Amino acid sequence: MAGLKVITIETPSLGDRSYIAHDGSKAVVIDPQRDIDRVLPHVEDLGLDVLYVVETHVHNDYVTGGYELARRTGATYVLNADDELFFDAHGVRDGDRLTVGGFDVRVMHTPGHTPTHLSYIVSDGTTTSAFTGGSLLYGSVGRTDLISRAMADELTRHQFATARRLAAELADDVTVLPTHGFGSFCSSAAADAQTADVDPSYGVATSTIGQQRLENLALTIVDEETFVTTILSGLDAYPRYYAHMAPRNRQGPDAIDLSPPMPADASEIAARIHAGEWVVDLRSRTAYAKDHVVGTVNIEVTDSLVTYLAWLIPWGLPVTLVGDAAEDVAEAQRQLVRVGIDRPAAAATGGIARWGEGLGRSSFRVSDYAELAALRSAASDGGPHVLDVRREDERRNRAIAGSQHVPLHELTRRALEVPADRDVWVHCAGGYRASIAASLLVRAGRRPVLIDDDEQAIVTLGLDRVA
Repeated sequence: MAGLKVITIETPSLGDRSYIAHDGSKAVVIDPQRDIDRVLPHVEDLGLDVLYVVETHVHNDYVTGGYELARRTGATYVLNADDELFFDAHGVRDGDRLTVGGFDVRVMHTPGHTPTHLSYIVSDGTTTSAFTGGSLLYGSVGRTDLISRAMADELTRHQFATARRLAAELADDVTVLPTHGFGSFCSSAAADAQTADVDPSYGVATSTIGQQRLENLALTIVDEETFVTTILSGLDAYPRYYAHMAPRNRQGPDAIDLSPPMPADASEIAARIHAGEWVVDLRSRTAYAKDHVVGTVNIEVTDSLVTYLAWLIPWGLPVTLVGDAAEDVAEAQRQLVRVGIDRPAAAATGGIARWGEGLGRSSFRVSDYAELAALRSAASDGGPHVLDVRREDERRNRAIAGSQHVPLHELTRRALEVPADRDVWVHCAGGYRASIAASLLVRAGRRPVLIDDDEQAIVTLGLDRVA
């Protein structure tokens, strides 16, 4: 009988991982993303019989593919028996066990990230892996304020106890395989300090219980009150779309449709902009700044697209995707379906010369911190107006003296606070969010200058000091 093997499926756009644990014949899938076409080829290529699809928790940051994957494979769908669901599932509780071919799956109740959170301890008698979901991450734990702010203190205390239970009951060589902690907003802020090594058996960075004993805040901070204060003080804003994920997951999400959206020409795009819908330009920020259709929003196709588009757009508002290539639209569409934006209203490719023909066009300047520093040095009145669109926690580390602060996720409702009678130099940490902000400001009748530069220059050039 083959030993325990684990296939890791990464979703960098959400900072999450899904897993397939198998023995070469039988398998269990843990926390699958909604686009299960990334899971099924592994199952089919290896000829695996998926016996169980298990969830560590009812997810807040994505729409699960577990319900549909279980239906497609005939697997048993497993969640905590205490979860409130609107479909039939196999409920498990602490101490329950599942047999999957040559290995055993032990269910462990690990509350903290959510009250009903579970971890799955999978062992073939020789090798053991702990699938810890949003409980024990690399260096920290999952955030504890997603259910409600009122429960955050209680859940943080549960998270402290959970981490210590895992460390007490599992040996040092047990591999820790969390779902969150790779850029996900489901991680506590402290998880940014995580360290992990690439394990050739998994092909990705992993860690062990032994390493976490030495590095994880929940295990190195011995006092519970200190831990609670540390975690709660590090929690900042998280995407607004999270509010829609758990309710959707409790319903049993259906299959996705990734077929190309309805094509849109210039007149269709103009009509959608006029109707107040979002037309999202997927091109690079420099291309957008040079030439764009008035009324569009620029969110460049990168791993960050889904977070900011789904965070900023009024939920349920139709979205049209425009860009240079069909591949860009397809990538954006795949990212969006993972968070429940199921079908773009329309799409257009071929570049702005095609879908922007005859429409109102505009542009804005792109610059850097060096030019800003020079202008501030030469000015007697403090220089250009600067808008910082980073989060609160980022601004605490470094900030341009005298700058206005409106976090990007608040800009759609606070754009009128930004001056309309002068240029506004917009910055974030590297330019990505600033480009989104600049496009929103143009829609609001403002005059942005995009700072496309690394924020380290703020300190290097002395911009954090009052002149």
